[in-house]
Amino acid sequence: MCEAAARMRQHNHSWLCVRSNREDGFLVRLTFRRLLPVAVMAACVPVIGSPGRASASAQAKTTWTLDTVLQQLDRESKSFRSLTANIERTKVTVVVNDQSTETGMIWMRRDNKLRIDLNPPDHRTVLVSGDTLYVHNPGLKRVEEFDLGKHKTQLDKFLFLGFGTSAGDLKDDYVPTLQGEATLDGRKVLLLELTPKKDEVRVHFSRIHLWIDQATWLPVQQRLFETGSGDYTTIRYSSLQKNTNVPNARFSPNWPKDTQKIKRQ
Repeated sequence: MCEAAARMRQHNHSWLCVRSNREDGFLVRLTFRRLLPVAVMAACVPVIGSPGRASASAQAKTTWTLDTVLQQLDRESKSFRSLTANIERTKVTVVVNDQSTETGMIWMRRDNKLRIDLNPPDHRTVLVSGDTLYVHNPGLKRVEEFDLGKHKTQLDKFLFLGFGTSAGDLKDDYVPTLQGEATLDGRKVLLLELTPKKDEVRVHFSRIHLWIDQATWLPVQQRLFETGSGDYTTIRYSSLQKNTNVPNARFSPNWPKDTQKIKRQ
């Protein structure tokens, strides 16, 4: 495991949890997804955009099996190009009954580019571009750069979990089970439970839940259950905009001139 991942695991970090620390100054917390990432959105706003013909037809069905859900996800994955959404992440620490929430905005593209801007008071930017993960903290005037190296492929598969993910990729990395249908903020959703197959994911997460919107076939909520502790992170996505134009400039690592750059392995 790369130095960044080992360091994050040492501090019991969860996916894309990036925080400042008064003693250490700054820590990046990143483990394998997505997810999603993942998932903690509270107050999901109606999805923008109209579903395609295949999605509308699929939504009309009343009975779903795991096979038919995976087949539909496979069809829909081929049309996914980009996503813009509001994001809300909530971490629950069970043993002390503690809950913390942060909000922001996410942009992602199928070519494995991703950016998350988290709102104040702990404002920071998480950017994945090429083989590098950037974490910019404007308050500290510092950006940390992590070389993802050979972990890039697995990380990408985790960060983009459910967004353009094919059925084959899901079954390669997880044992999927269909938990049934539900309604989330007035939308019909299907709940998938994913049990990780690979040790590098299973050591962090025992299982992952995805709530799939039957209109768009994208996750509107993800929940990651940490191995051993019972703690979990919920990520919810609202005001989703699928396949809009997200320019390259959105993923450029351009920071203010007085920003200190720290490179990690």
